[in-house]
Amino acid sequence: MLKKFYRILIMIVCLLFLLSCGEKKTESTSEKIKIKVAVIGNENHQSTIMANYFKEELEKLTENKFEIEIYPNGILGGEREAIEGVKLGTIQMTVVTMDGALPAWISDTQVMSIPYLFKTKEDAYKALDGVIYKYLSPKFEEQGFKYLGSGELGFRHFTNNVREVKTAQDMKGMSIRVQEAPVWFALIKSLGASAVPVAFNELYTALQQGMVDGEENPIASIYTAKFNEVQKYLTLDGHTYAAVSIVMNKDFYNELDENLKNSIDNAAKAAIPRQREKISNDEKEYLEKLKESGMIVTTPDLNSFSEATKDIYRLPEVQKLINPEFVDEVRKSLE
Repeated sequence: MLKKFYRILIMIVCLLFLLSCGEKKTESTSEKIKIKVAVIGNENHQSTIMANYFKEELEKLTENKFEIEIYPNGILGGEREAIEGVKLGTIQMTVVTMDGALPAWISDTQVMSIPYLFKTKEDAYKALDGVIYKYLSPKFEEQGFKYLGSGELGFRHFTNNVREVKTAQDMKGMSIRVQEAPVWFALIKSLGASAVPVAFNELYTALQQGMVDGEENPIASIYTAKFNEVQKYLTLDGHTYAAVSIVMNKDFYNELDENLKNSIDNAAKAAIPRQREKISNDEKEYLEKLKESGMIVTTPDLNSFSEATKDIYRLPEVQKLINPEFVDEVRKSLE
């Protein structure tokens, strides 16, 4: 009788154990998948807008299967730290300048730094969504990233605190903050100025304290970062078109089932044109506000700038970083 009691007791214990395991499994499968997104700009920056639109689109497509946390203002570090975090998997995703710190891993992203490669935004969109995406995607994967596409920063322009710039010659002798990439050093050198790498989240202070005379960024970045508070002159030269890349940890992406992968891909595809449209619409308003704030805005002699920078593409150090055949491919795609 006692043996029978013990057998029944053991069966009950085993049953309770199996039930508890089943409950834990149900709980674990119902947990949301966390995506931590690092951006260096403030809440109104182009990269943050891109991240927010991606979040909105993904949550719509997956019925809130993901828990997406966006960390703006460089809370998780500058661009290099954000990219390193994504590569290591401590951060699942980031939205960073395409030709800023990224070239340390994928040098051909510096194709966006070739001066006057794109005449219009439409040209840039066509290349980014076509030949550039196709060429760069496998290179991102080789480095442990999933490349989801690129949104907009906008055409880049110079600002400074020294003088009004009407021709390329007026840039001589200035110290200009640049992104941490060799092509930018070559660009500034070709204009007779000094290139100084400074992290974007440290740039306002560097300008305020006079560590550098000026910088170059799209209008939206200049306005939302409030550089007009510490810069007097804005030169609308539009030397390059800047994009922000949406980058995810490859292992994180590959571990998802096909439906969730497709949702992530489609969320990016839906968010990118939304972000581009908003930034373009905001730009006109921001430019007027920069003028109202007291900035002296000048449209310079663009021929002098293109003439001064025309040989950058041919420099040996640049050709080592950017496959010249890739540059030719981009140009041909726009013909």
